[in-house]
Amino acid sequence: MVSLRPIPTALVPVDSAAAERVSARNYDEYLGDDDVRREIGERPDCILRVTMAHCDAGAGEVGEGSPEALDRAARNLEELARGPLTRTVPDVLFVYEIDDPRRPGVRQIGLGGMASTREIRTEARPEGTVIRNEGIREEKARGRARLVGRTGAFVGTVNLAVEDAEGRFAGALKAYADRTPEAYRATDEDGCVHRVHLVEAAAAARTPLREALAAEPLAYVADGNHRSAAADMLGLDGYLAVFFPAATMGLAPYNRLVAGPRLDAAELLAGVREHFAVDRLEGVRAFQPEALHRIGLYVDGVWYRLVPGPGSYDPGSAVDTVDADIVQRRLFGDVLGIADPRDDRLTFVGAARDAHWLALRVDAGDYAYAVTLPPVTMAQFVRVCRQGRLMPPKSTWFRPKLRMGLVVALLER
Repeated sequence: MVSLRPIPTALVPVDSAAAERVSARNYDEYLGDDDVRREIGERPDCILRVTMAHCDAGAGEVGEGSPEALDRAARNLEELARGPLTRTVPDVLFVYEIDDPRRPGVRQIGLGGMASTREIRTEARPEGTVIRNEGIREEKARGRARLVGRTGAFVGTVNLAVEDAEGRFAGALKAYADRTPEAYRATDEDGCVHRVHLVEAAAAARTPLREALAAEPLAYVADGNHRSAAADMLGLDGYLAVFFPAATMGLAPYNRLVAGPRLDAAELLAGVREHFAVDRLEGVRAFQPEALHRIGLYVDGVWYRLVPGPGSYDPGSAVDTVDADIVQRRLFGDVLGIADPRDDRLTFVGAARDAHWLALRVDAGDYAYAVTLPPVTMAQFVRVCRQGRLMPPKSTWFRPKLRMGLVVALLER
């Protein structure tokens, strides 16, 4: 069973114009602090002033997660809550719909509210029905916990998938969205339209949407593992979440840049051929594979297509078949000697930057190689979770990501 309860007090934009001003991309969609500072400079009302307060105008040299940055985040949230762009709504659920122009005909609709921390599966709670897809870095989770604790709010939303094998949940969500006017909307930088339908007080208590979700035996964390862990660390009984039917969710490539060791192409490719079939792609400016077990490698101005050879992975293991794991073990570990995916020589690049951009960074001498991977499929993702395993680090880039600031859950004060 997967449960969801209304948000006791939600902070929401007053209308679509306000939603455009307040909302923003997630922090991990920016290239770095300078990118965030530019965004805040262009959109001074946006929620980044809370989640990335160390980048706020006038913040000076305060560090991310420092007491000074946390105090600024709390002040900025109070300012937003008192201002004309937001209002509070009691005891509310919400239906969140994303129209993605890259996926015509797909209606991605989910149900949002407060998910139960007690349902997260951990070593201490092996019976939990909410399964995380990757390991937790304790310090990162504690950083999220400090922000939640100091601001008294959940700003970031945890994105979860349910299998919905019979389509009951998806059907209920579509029916609600079709008959209920949206409260507001915002359009993101990729042209995706994010619509929010509020399910207020009395309706939230008796909606069949919760019953359809409760019929699901398991849910899988798609994005927001550390945000859910933060609630657990704080001893809170819930966290802000949206549950989507898995079949409607999109996944995009999650690529890699490698700083070294800098081998010449002949030496590198000799090692690569021990584990992969290698094809040189003449005249190709950018290679972003879409099919599983097709991997791109860019070195010395040339793209190569790699195909994992026999024995490079165990087809019976869900994790072993994920291309990110194959590359980590066979290319980075065996050939380059980078066994730890947390090694500073590896930079993980989400779908906000394409293969051509990666090649330009290599050409500029910033990195030795670029590696492009096909997106993980939902079938792979669910299979890994069902086997009780964790996805390889930085292997799933769910797209579109939820827009920050469209719903904020305020804690009791």
